[in-house]
Amino acid sequence: MTVVSDVRETIAALRREVCALHEQLTRYQLVVWTAGNVSARVPGHDLLVIKPSGVDYDALTPENMVVCDLHGRVVEGEHAPSSDTEAQAYVYRHLPDVGGVVHTHSSYAVAWAARGEPIPCVTTMCADEFGGDIPVGPFAIIGDDSIGRGIVDTLRDSRSPAVLMQNHGVFAVGPNAKAAVKAAVMCEEVARQVHLTRQLGEPVLIEQQHVDALYDRYQNVYGQR
Repeated sequence: MTVVSDVRETIAALRREVCALHEQLTRYQLVVWTAGNVSARVPGHDLLVIKPSGVDYDALTPENMVVCDLHGRVVEGEHAPSSDTEAQAYVYRHLPDVGGVVHTHSSYAVAWAARGEPIPCVTTMCADEFGGDIPVGPFAIIGDDSIGRGIVDTLRDSRSPAVLMQNHGVFAVGPNAKAAVKAAVMCEEVARQVHLTRQLGEPVLIEQQHVDALYDRYQNVYGQR
């Protein structure tokens, strides 16, 4: 498969965006060394742009982002793609509204994932962004689409844009890559806040009617329109 000329400008722009968004992962301390990645769907085409595997964050450039099809096969690029490519390709194939996927091993969220425990909705921030608890997906082996299946099965019936894959880390989705990065940042902050709360005592759950109202306001009223 070759990239046709009418999509080259779109891919070039996504290469720049995906590369730049990795700076946010380090800025918010969501990753260490070469772990973690950002990907973006190429609108209107069965393609995605993703970080190359094992390349230092400081060495990332738009040119070394890898273009793959939605089965994880390399279409364009000189590097091997992230080991999460098949999993993320599965997400794009089965959740058509998803335009970006992010994976991190952020410390507080991983602590919840290692316990196999959802993060309860005990803050307005969690209600706003996630619409309820942040769910846990099943344990899955890295390297094929098993993680992708767990992500899709967990998020398909959830309002949350993030899932804690058991014993692993965070996968966050969004209508675009920037929104997915935001969800990953917010997931780590909620994980930290609720962890600290538990050190003081048992958190107080927010009633479902208030969770629904907070989520609706944040998603449909908050910010500039």
